[in-house]
Amino acid sequence: MFRRKAPAIEFVCQPADRGVIAEPYPAKGYLPAWFKKLPPVDEQQLGVTSRAQTIKRCMPFLDAMTACWIIPLAANVRVEVRDGGTAVGYGWDFDRTMVSNHDGYQIDGHPLRPRPPIKLHNYWSIRTPPGWSCLFVPPLNRAHPALEVLAGVVDTDRYHEFVNFPCLVTGADGLHSFGKGMPLVQVIPFERAGTYVQAVVRTETEAEAAERAAHARNLGAGEGWYRTAARAARS
Repeated sequence: MFRRKAPAIEFVCQPADRGVIAEPYPAKGYLPAWFKKLPPVDEQQLGVTSRAQTIKRCMPFLDAMTACWIIPLAANVRVEVRDGGTAVGYGWDFDRTMVSNHDGYQIDGHPLRPRPPIKLHNYWSIRTPPGWSCLFVPPLNRAHPALEVLAGVVDTDRYHEFVNFPCLVTGADGLHSFGKGMPLVQVIPFERAGTYVQAVVRTETEAEAAERAAHARNLGAGEGWYRTAARAARS
């Protein structure tokens, strides 16, 4: 039996940048320090009426956090926030442009306005197989203290210029330093055909209700049922 070859995503840089700019890496290779330190069970909350499990035991949370790839910030950037967040200045020492302006009118009505949008530059082009696009989102379940990247989808099988990332600086007034290698966006490739599946809205059948109830009982009967019985294996 022949197995279907797994699709590959390629991150491509200019020769002079290889070994200089920060390289993309699997999202599972970066877990925040707070998450690593968090115990799976809070012993102080453990009692007869509570398992006291923390988010460390939540596989959907972990699977989102570790899905696919991270594109990091290519080089150090400094951003100064002024006037209650309504103005920003920026600078860097790298020999390529790292930040440029977006005009505020482009996102008027966004909840974070009047903070001005900026664009962080990326020097990796992305190539995916025919029919595959990439969803770019802020690193999932890793809230940044001073930056919010806006999400987007790019058809990376057809578009091979660098994809830059619009964002809003959310930090307090003052100087903020964003270091080379800082997780900037999470890249999630997907097959476009899968986004056009027809949706059906209906009531559940008796068999579906019984299945749902059985899953609920299994979750309550012991720890780790979702991880061992319902969750698909990850490579």
